[in-house]
Amino acid sequence: MASKNREVTGWVGWVAFAGVYMVIAGIFQLIVGFVALFKNDIYLVGKSTVWFFDYSTWGWIHMLIGLIVLLVGLAILAGQTWGRVVGVIMVAISLIATFAFLPIYPFWSVVVLVVDALILYALIAHGGEMKEME
Repeated sequence: MASKNREVTGWVGWVAFAGVYMVIAGIFQLIVGFVALFKNDIYLVGKSTVWFFDYSTWGWIHMLIGLIVLLVGLAILAGQTWGRVVGVIMVAISLIATFAFLPIYPFWSVVVLVVDALILYALIAHGGEMKEME
């Protein structure tokens, strides 16, 4: 039940979207990590691509990020404050990384930037409303 001091707004839907979005993104990152570990011939590397790590290392990095994002998404859905804090950090990292890909994938990057910005706003301004819905 909502607190008498603060009314739950429609933005709580965006906070829920942020949690679900992060759970799905975490699962996708885990899949990418598993593919890099066990079927690394699926990735095509061009001559101009610079790799700092081998596929196995990238796989473990993706799996770690995926696990963190998945757990943070579940924490956001549960109304946990720590989930919102880590979620803001992870979305900020996503914004920076996506901005770097703007010249490579302009349309997709703009879509991700807008969605990440909305999620960031929802988590910062209205994230506490998830806890108040209990």
